[in-house]
Amino acid sequence: MKRVLVIEDEKNLSRFIELELKYEGYDTGLAFTGRDGLDMALNEEWDVILLDLMLPGLNGLEVCRRIRQSNETPILMITARDSVMDRVSGLDSGADDYIVKPFAIEELLARLRAVFRRSQNDLPQSTVTTLGHKDLTVYKESRQVYKDGNEIIVTKREYDLLLAFLENKNIVLTREVLLNKVWGYESEVETNVVDVYVRYLRNKLDSTADESIIQTVRGTGYVMRT
Repeated sequence: MKRVLVIEDEKNLSRFIELELKYEGYDTGLAFTGRDGLDMALNEEWDVILLDLMLPGLNGLEVCRRIRQSNETPILMITARDSVMDRVSGLDSGADDYIVKPFAIEELLARLRAVFRRSQNDLPQSTVTTLGHKDLTVYKESRQVYKDGNEIIVTKREYDLLLAFLENKNIVLTREVLLNKVWGYESEVETNVVDVYVRYLRNKLDSTADESIIQTVRGTGYVMRT
């Protein structure tokens, strides 16, 4: 599970980001001052740091510089200031990317994926696990989905459901089995939620002229056939 540290003094925004990141499967930590954020950044392991520019105590630029003296954890700078010099200062202090408030959560998630993708490219090839089916490719470490070379944006549930099919090709999976694999044995959701998410995946992955990538087995469940 990827760990994301959010250093942001606007508590409502921090909590919102935290909820969205947790829903997407990230382990998230929060800090509301520059000094607290620096302490957490230097004393714990993080996969990426979301760092506000304007912070009480130490500002974001100084926090970024001090982090860079110790490690190379990717840093995404967040700020309401959008001048060229602000962006240059953030990048020169060691930030890997820059996002301006107000931003859509989809943009933030996309930028996080881009950061992880760049980090993925630095890994030895032996650590990269891919699963494929026809024109579909899934990179497990970065949780990315590509169709015909184009990235398809999927939610955490959609990804977990797709992974269940890819890891069990030619095996008919009942709704109950899929529910347990994706939502967990203690989940109280109804089995028809599986049908809803299969439909979501089909809408994103199927070509209109082709047979569905996930086939229905009437009265039983679903299967991905080679």
